[in-house]
Amino acid sequence: MAQPVSNNSDFITLLGIETSCDDTAAAIVRAPLEASAGAGDGEILANIIYNQFADHSAYGGVVPEIAARAHVERIDHIIEQALAQSGCVLSQIDGIAVTAGPGLIGGVMVGLTTAKAMALSHSMALIPVNHLEAHGLTARMVAALDFPYLLLLVSGGHTQLLWVEGVGRYRRLGTTIDDAVGEAFDKTAQLLGLPNPGGPHLERLAKEGDATRFAMPRPLLKRAGCDFSFSGLKTATRHLLDEENVRAADIAACFQAAASAHLTARTERAMALCETFEGSRGEGIASPHLVVAGGVAANETIRDALGGLCHQRGWEMFVPEAKLCTDNGAMIAWTGIEYWRAGMVPDANDALAMQARPRWPLDNNPEGPRHGGGKKGPKV
Repeated sequence: MAQPVSNNSDFITLLGIETSCDDTAAAIVRAPLEASAGAGDGEILANIIYNQFADHSAYGGVVPEIAARAHVERIDHIIEQALAQSGCVLSQIDGIAVTAGPGLIGGVMVGLTTAKAMALSHSMALIPVNHLEAHGLTARMVAALDFPYLLLLVSGGHTQLLWVEGVGRYRRLGTTIDDAVGEAFDKTAQLLGLPNPGGPHLERLAKEGDATRFAMPRPLLKRAGCDFSFSGLKTATRHLLDEENVRAADIAACFQAAASAHLTARTERAMALCETFEGSRGEGIASPHLVVAGGVAANETIRDALGGLCHQRGWEMFVPEAKLCTDNGAMIAWTGIEYWRAGMVPDANDALAMQARPRWPLDNNPEGPRHGGGKKGPKV
């Protein structure tokens, strides 16, 4: 590891680049060299995101080849926009943090190659970032949050429960054995004929429905541990659509309620486990903390259910604002800042040798369910 020198004796300013799926994103984030006590101290100077919904709408999901081409076409312009919005020039940027995985390999390669070229040509520090870790650390950019804490990561490609002990230190407690929750939302929405991205449309439709109209399955009730399963809920939706006189709003409401209940039940199991860990309540912290991150964290039903669970068990919940829950460059830049402060910036040769990784488990366990580090595709 190396400890690069900042251009400013008091602050670090990093460019963050994110291209792991269908968002081309770049951001500039600044923070004090020394962490400020008692507050999230990251300042987002720019956060530019170009989403490719229109490019993939005809296919029912993200097509990797189309996504990679779109990243190539737009990444330079997105970086230029971020620099212009921040008011910074490249000479004021201390380094580049970039998603190196997990994700769609073509997209990850575009962002990583761009970052390597910029770092090499401008003699900047380069910090390859795990996309999952960036989601997990985002809350620390904007809120007073000390380690350790429980992380529920819920997105289109990932559903995991992790005990976060520090930067680069994670213990995976549970993951999905089939579909990720966001993927299940999107593909259920597709079955209901809703536009892409389906999750937000399904949530809006569910507000018009009766969440008690149909009895949806309760996954893994008799299975020990904290793993998840959502494929059965998607199958139940398909079967309901074969019946007569069913309202799409009722199906959406029942699916959402069942998915929320499943997430809450497995999270409660993880909470009970974490309460047995040494230091789980922290020094001087009145209650343990649950961080919910990823695009699905924006779902109000799920947030309310998890908030109620935290209140019941005496935990405190942190959820970043919606625009920081979905994929973005600010979370990548912030993770780079966390590594910089921890003295864990890789040597230039090691960083430049880093390869794009389609799978990159946070707990360094290469085994596990196929959705432990993947991204969603178009098939239902």
